[in-house]
Amino acid sequence: MKKVWIAADCVVSPLGATTSANYQNLRKGNSGISSISDQQLSSSPFYAGRIEGNFPDTSLTKFEAISIQAVSSVLSQLDVPPEKTIFILSSTKGNIGFLEQGQRTHPRIHLPAIATFLAQKFGFKNSLVVSNACISGVMALIVAKRMLESGRYDHAVVVGTDVLSRFIVSGFQSLQALSPEACRPFDAERKGINLGECAAAIVLTTDPDVRGVKGAISIGGGGLSNDANHISGPSRTGAELVFAIEQAMKEADLSVNDIDFISAHGTATIYNDEMEAKAFSLMGMGHIPMNSLKGYFGHTLGAAGVVEVIMNARSLLKDELIPSKGFEKLGVSQPVNIIRELENRPLSACLKTASGFGGCNAAIILQKENN
Repeated sequence: MKKVWIAADCVVSPLGATTSANYQNLRKGNSGISSISDQQLSSSPFYAGRIEGNFPDTSLTKFEAISIQAVSSVLSQLDVPPEKTIFILSSTKGNIGFLEQGQRTHPRIHLPAIATFLAQKFGFKNSLVVSNACISGVMALIVAKRMLESGRYDHAVVVGTDVLSRFIVSGFQSLQALSPEACRPFDAERKGINLGECAAAIVLTTDPDVRGVKGAISIGGGGLSNDANHISGPSRTGAELVFAIEQAMKEADLSVNDIDFISAHGTATIYNDEMEAKAFSLMGMGHIPMNSLKGYFGHTLGAAGVVEVIMNARSLLKDELIPSKGFEKLGVSQPVNIIRELENRPLSACLKTASGFGGCNAAIILQKENN
């Protein structure tokens, strides 16, 4: 089976407009989360990660502008033939802000229309949307991997994007899921999630000539499952996330002992963190170093899986374990090995997990090959 490689990537977030800038801020322990007072988003202040700055092209929404910025950056790094490339957009809500502006008939309010619009900006004829709650980003990468392995395409451009809107903020407020402070995944004092804005783009390829980098990262395996437990609450046992992890491990032909660190979904809600801890315990992975990156970016919804995979890939390349920001004391029933300090050690493989509304679960394996 063909290997699928990460050939280029870019992250646009409150922490920077490049992958390097974002990763360096993680290394320094800097967070993009702050208190936001904006009556257009919420009648009361809330904590989130917001991309500041002006967007001069008024014909574009913020969602579209940062998506184009991220994709432009990755395509400037290498030549991707349009005819053998699939463009995949991962998002939960896209241009939902049009509703708040009274533009419910705007031609780009629908996700497929945005995907087509963005793809055509870069000369791509084939586009696809992956929108499956908070596993969208990881799922989009798994879908891209499978499409490339089938031989239908040689390359995939995957962009995960979501931005803050009153619709999204009020939705999480209604669930009483937003934290009144910076989030603390897996911590005993955690109080909920912080939302975040981000556009993260990855070019995947089966062509080593396009890859052209040392210490390249491949996607070794992926798995998906659904626990059918509740519209917003995850499984109470973690067994269904285990199904997804087992699929990913089998496809990558790896054992538990081959995984060097885990990048959890880690939303800092009571039920998500508990479910993941139980899943890792069932897998015999409680001893493996683990982090959540939500304390740096917030929960960026459809972008979360993409931006976190990019940061995990950089961790592998740098042989560095990034601390889980905000963690002090374990607050889940099963022992997990939360990373507390930046640490250098040889790294070869990472497990990234994600879970979302409707009971969906995803797992993906990243592997490093030293050339």
